[in-house]
Amino acid sequence: MRSLRLPFLLVALPASLALACSLSPVVGSGGDVPEGVLFEDDFSDSSSGWDSVRTEEGMTDYDGGVYRIVVNQPETDYWGNPGRDFVDVRVEVDATKGGGPDDNDYGLICRYQDTENFYAFLISSDGFYAITKVVNGEYELIGLDAMQPSDSIQQGGATNRIRGDCVGTTLTLYVNGDQVYSVEDDSYASGDVGLIAGTFEETGADIRFDNFTVREP
Repeated sequence: MRSLRLPFLLVALPASLALACSLSPVVGSGGDVPEGVLFEDDFSDSSSGWDSVRTEEGMTDYDGGVYRIVVNQPETDYWGNPGRDFVDVRVEVDATKGGGPDDNDYGLICRYQDTENFYAFLISSDGFYAITKVVNGEYELIGLDAMQPSDSIQQGGATNRIRGDCVGTTLTLYVNGDQVYSVEDDSYASGDVGLIAGTFEETGADIRFDNFTVREP
């Protein structure tokens, strides 16, 4: 049974440091916004506002109709944000491991304040989950001593539909339609959303994200 290391090395690639925020709804692929949808993106348009960075250490960028995060450093997380600002939201995405170890972490971000303060809903390709927060750069599991296993998580290179609800002080993680964890925390009340992926001891995590949606809860 694996556990998260603390402190956790958090790395935001440079473009994420200067994003403009907006309260207006946006559909990344163009067209009308469906009722209840605050923001959505299928990543077919590389100008829809997400970070676009590629280095030897990794990448957070559009790639062939998906949003791809690659991490080539051990014990490291990279993430991307679209530059939005929300309060209570239901955030969803399809996520698939494109390569690298099953011992990884990936998922969703909500109430992102800056590179040192946000919530993350994480799963791994070997079937574990956690809800985490970063406060002043320190990474904490919320209500857990270690990431926990769940049969709801498809392992290996299978696609998982991940949903994170940030409603009031309640944070709830769903995977493939099943609620796997819920916890209370009042550290953050609003902020940006995003996508995150990372490594433990083995490098090369490569996660592909698609069909990102932010809805009213």
